[in-house]
Amino acid sequence: MWLQKETRLPPYPRGFHLVTQEVLRELPELRTCRVGLLHLFILHTSASLTLNENADPTVRQDFESFFNRAVPEDEPYYRHQDEGSDDLPAHIKSSLLGAGLTIPVGNGQLRLGTWQGIYLCEHRNHGGSRRIVLTLHGE
Repeated sequence: MWLQKETRLPPYPRGFHLVTQEVLRELPELRTCRVGLLHLFILHTSASLTLNENADPTVRQDFESFFNRAVPEDEPYYRHQDEGSDDLPAHIKSSLLGAGLTIPVGNGQLRLGTWQGIYLCEHRNHGGSRRIVLTLHGE
């Protein structure tokens, strides 16, 4: 089976957001997949996807704090500032974390670890809704 869908996540504020359930709601076909892979790809250059802690929200807050220190705004050597001071830092953060995830599927569910969840990493102050391509391959 090959299945591909595009979904749109609602606008989220800047930060790291657990979106596992939103993804699963878009893929009822996943329940029929005995073994396979789900690939997620975000169609933006100022937001990203990653997997991490799904229980304690302070992990997501700490991620935001870390990335804001690692990639600060308003550096004098930034040349790309077309859309504001968060523009280039958002692109850098997106490249560091990545645009895609591949997750194994088994017995109709994502084979995530006990404490793993899918994060939407919104790096803009006002990023708007975000589009994600979901590709399911399996049997």
